Amino acid sequence: MVKRQFGHRARLVLTPAQVRLADEQAHAARTMWNLLHEWWTVLPRERRSLAAADAAIRQARKEIDWLGVLPAQAAQAVLKTYFQAWKNCWEGRAGEPGFKARCRTVMSVDVPQGRDLNISRVHRRWGMVTIPKLGRVRFRWTKDLPVGKRADQQNRITGARLVKDALGWHVAFRIQTYDSAPEPHAGPEVGIDVGIGVPLALSDGATHDHGEWLTEKERATLLRLERRAACRKACRRRGEKTSRRLRRTYDRIQGLRARAKRRHLDWQHKTTTDIARKYGTVVVEALKITNMTRSAKGTADSPGKNVAQKSGLNRSIHAQAWGRTVEQLAYKTSRQGGTLVKVPAPGTSRRCSVCGSTTPGSRESQAVFVCKNPDCGWAGNADHNASRNVLHLYRMGLTLVPAAGRAVVRRARRVKPATAR
Repeated sequence: MVKRQFGHRARLVLTPAQVRLADEQAHAARTMWNLLHEWWTVLPRERRSLAAADAAIRQARKEIDWLGVLPAQAAQAVLKTYFQAWKNCWEGRAGEPGFKARCRTVMSVDVPQGRDLNISRVHRRWGMVTIPKLGRVRFRWTKDLPVGKRADQQNRITGARLVKDALGWHVAFRIQTYDSAPEPHAGPEVGIDVGIGVPLALSDGATHDHGEWLTEKERATLLRLERRAACRKACRRRGEKTSRRLRRTYDRIQGLRARAKRRHLDWQHKTTTDIARKYGTVVVEALKITNMTRSAKGTADSPGKNVAQKSGLNRSIHAQAWGRTVEQLAYKTSRQGGTLVKVPAPGTSRRCSVCGSTTPGSRESQAVFVCKNPDCGWAGNADHNASRNVLHLYRMGLTLVPAAGRAVVRRARRVKPATAR
């Protein structure tokens, strides 16, 4: 048996009074974090301890009335998260924790005890959950959860977190299950090349594409709202507070962008699930997206060139979310019994997959590859050519393995025989 811990997010249906109370709890949790951080940084190092922080939180909840709206368990969860943030900093996994600003912090409230949720299914589409100080709340039932007779010590919901985005409040359940270890996947090998014109190109000739995330009417509405926001922002004086009309316009813009992101995420989940079920070994490039999206602005002494074009390319790369696609492929292939392998990225799009030569000028356009080698002359789709090169690197044994915090190239001792591509 294999222990799995994952999350499931569902949409909540709250009344206006419940929405106002959930907002107050989220602001109280953020303020609790800031107070705890100020207490931690001001206090001498020898007096810092978990017990002293717990006592300070209890005293703050008694003396400050509006902090009492936050449940006691949620306040303890803030303390636990804060100490874990410092532990991650000490171990080199993250930077120092800081203050949480109101406008840049995701509003959330933790429910650490899963037994207090009392989840039940009403019918096929809706379920009910008990939220501390909110009561019984409906949520969208889109996944079978280990509740009722299906719940036991091994398969259960260990907690939840309330999260608010531009589309409203959601509940993210923390689920723990024990499943039988999957059998090794006997599917074929495939190389994947990620791109902008073609999001996913596979070495066997298949492609996974998508259209626009917003309809034509929604795109027109988004453009009109962005122009309206720019006009209202230009009329605002320096130092003047943002008007309610401008805030409402920003909220509508965020709602449309959140809807597009949700559709993109749905497409990614469905596509990566299909690939993980079909193929046993998935080979991808080890892309350094941070370096690829670095600004071309340059410095005052040596300004960059084509800055606007590079900015548009960076936005297109970020919009495709290549890193999230690879993360989903990683855990979904392991769940199906397959493997995900990363190979070095340099040269895969400029090398011919038939003769193996890299000749200048072979990449005639974004979609066409014509080998300029006089002995070859092969022509085909550039994305499929790159995906076949990715798969060929794996068959040669050139894979990347983490070692001492950095990626190194490992060449296998036994090279697999080449197959017809």
